[in-house]
Amino acid sequence: MKGKQKSARDMVLSLGLIVLAAGVMWLFIPHDDSEPDIRRVDYRVELLSARRAASYPVVAPVGLSEEWKATSVRYRAEESDAWHLGFSAPDGEYVAVEQSADKPEKFIDKASQGARRTEATEEIGGRTWVRYEGGRYDALVLQDGDGAQGATTLVTGTASFERLAAMAAALETE
Repeated sequence: MKGKQKSARDMVLSLGLIVLAAGVMWLFIPHDDSEPDIRRVDYRVELLSARRAASYPVVAPVGLSEEWKATSVRYRAEESDAWHLGFSAPDGEYVAVEQSADKPEKFIDKASQGARRTEATEEIGGRTWVRYEGGRYDALVLQDGDGAQGATTLVTGTASFERLAAMAAALETE
């Protein structure tokens, strides 16, 4: 019986030492719980290149406050002239401008991550945008006849429809 008591006592002492060591390490290893600083990208060169190469008028926002941070940009001519410009909105939510000459249904589904068309529309800058709602992203969609020639334009992301509409209102082709 004494052997069992000794091994149980040794296990408890070992566990106590492990907890003490973990506590000391936690105290002395720096840890930062704050939000990471989001790196701003300059998209001017890619925008100029896309505007020269694309088969449609490429849009970009004009007049947004400095609180909007451009975080990603890409133009892919080989993917139906796909234009992407991602932003961190002032409230930290994600907003992206997506354009493509690809088939609208396929492009909208991919860019909005499966959002579905609703009956709701919004008049923004004299153009009619259709609302799409999804599990992850919502979107405002502008198709061919309403705006950019030969392209579908989406303003999509995790932000509210008010933020998406603010981005859509800021979009210009030159």
